Amino acid sequence: MTVAVDTNILFDILLPDQNYLERSLSLLTEYGKKHQLIISEVVYSELASQFSDEGLLLDLLNNTDIRLIYSGHEALWISSQAWKVYTKNRSKGFLCNTCGNMQALNCEKCDSLIISRQHLISDFLIGGHALFHAGTLITRDRGYYQRFFPELVLIS
Repeated sequence: MTVAVDTNILFDILLPDQNYLERSLSLLTEYGKKHQLIISEVVYSELASQFSDEGLLLDLLNNTDIRLIYSGHEALWISSQAWKVYTKNRSKGFLCNTCGNMQALNCEKCDSLIISRQHLISDFLIGGHALFHAGTLITRDRGYYQRFFPELVLIS
């Protein structure tokens, strides 16, 4: 079985985030023993921003046996369809990354609805890639992926 990895899990370990370091490392170790771990071009690019030399990033991927798999047109199509749903509904409020609940936020002064773009197309490219190439994603953004990629098996 193949399992995709979201950037936040790798950042938890590389940066490190004390709130998530142990759990993220445990998940990568556990799933890496039994399954092929993969990342998309987007995850690769986000990771690369933390390295001064590409060779160091390639060493990390080789040492952890995490493979870069290019998306291809099928995964990009899946991503685009989820992005379309998101952009039609994004003005309705804020999406909880944990449970997927949509919640409105109004200004305390004038009571106007505050509109924000919480997600970028890169989030959808990661989801589409994971769904097409693995069917399973290790992430902390469970609510977001549940809402826009309901067929994706999430490990968090």
